[in-house]
Amino acid sequence: MKNIIPSYVRVPLLFATVFAGMEFFIDSGDKPAFIEYPMVSLFLGVFLFLLIAIEIVISAVDKVTYQLLSEEQKKQLEEAQSFSFADSKLYKSLTRSKAIEEEADVMLDHDYDGIKELDNVLPPWWVYLFYGCIVFAVVYLVRFHIIGDYTQKEEYEMALVEAQKEHEEYLKANPIQVNVDNVELLTDEASIAEGKKIFGESCVACHGANLQGGIGPNLTDNHWINGGGVKNIFKLISEGSTKNPTMAPWKDVIKSTDIQKIASYIISLEGSNPSEAKAPEGEIWVAEGTTETAALTEKVETVVDSLTTK
Repeated sequence: MKNIIPSYVRVPLLFATVFAGMEFFIDSGDKPAFIEYPMVSLFLGVFLFLLIAIEIVISAVDKVTYQLLSEEQKKQLEEAQSFSFADSKLYKSLTRSKAIEEEADVMLDHDYDGIKELDNVLPPWWVYLFYGCIVFAVVYLVRFHIIGDYTQKEEYEMALVEAQKEHEEYLKANPIQVNVDNVELLTDEASIAEGKKIFGESCVACHGANLQGGIGPNLTDNHWINGGGVKNIFKLISEGSTKNPTMAPWKDVIKSTDIQKIASYIISLEGSNPSEAKAPEGEIWVAEGTTETAALTEKVETVVDSLTTK
C-alpha cells in the first residue's frame, strides 16, 4: 500500500492535532490541561503508544502481504506505487504543462546560441487569481476612493467598540472571572476554608501559618504597606508589590477566583493577634468613610505606645 504521508510525519501530526484539541476544549485555567489534570497526560501517553503500535502493525502486514504476491503482482504494485502526482489529470489541469514529447508544439522560432524558448501558457490557477485581484482592486477603488466609505482609522475605532462590547458581554456571561474592579469579600465558610487551604500551599513560607508574619509582614493587624481591604489585597496578590520585590505576582500561578478566596481568608483573621506576631508595618488602613475613626485609633495607639515606653 502506498503511503502519501510517511509514518514519521503522520504520527506526530495526529498526536499534535489531538493534543491541541484537548488543550482548546478542556478548561484548565492558567495551567496546561495535561499538567492540571493527570488523566489527560495518561490519555495522551496511551494515544501515542497506540499510534506507534498501529503503524508497526500496518507496516508488518504490508511486508507479509507483499511476500505473498506473485512476481507479476509485485511488478504491478511497484508500477502503481511509482505513479506520481505530477502525472495525474488533476495536476495537468492545474498547470496545463506539456510533456517533454510535446515540447515541439510550443517551441518558439528564435534561437540564441543553441538556446531555445518554450511558449508555455500560464497556469490556470494563477490566471484566475490575477483576474480576481483586478476585480477586487476595482471594487476597492469605487468603494473607498470614489464613494468614500469608512477609513482605516474609522474601521479601527469601530473594531475597538465592538471588542469592548464583546468583553463586557463575556464578563456578564462568565461572572467567575474576577478582577480588581469587581472583586467582592467572601464570607461563606466554604470559600474561607478553600482560601485557607490555598494560603497554606503558597503563602505560609513568608507570612506564617497563622498570618503572624515572617519574611513577609503580619497580616492580622490593621497596618498595611499597600493598603487593606479586599480590593487592595486582591491586587497585591495578583500583581505583586512595588514596595517589596519579595512579594511577586501570583496571577499567572493562582486563578483569580482563588486569589479572591485568599484575600477573604486574610481579612477574616484580622485582629486575631496570633502568638509571635510580627511588629506592625506600614500605615493604619480603614475603609473609605471612616477616616475619623482611623485618626482616633492612631492617636490612641500613639498614647498607649508612649505610656508603655515610660
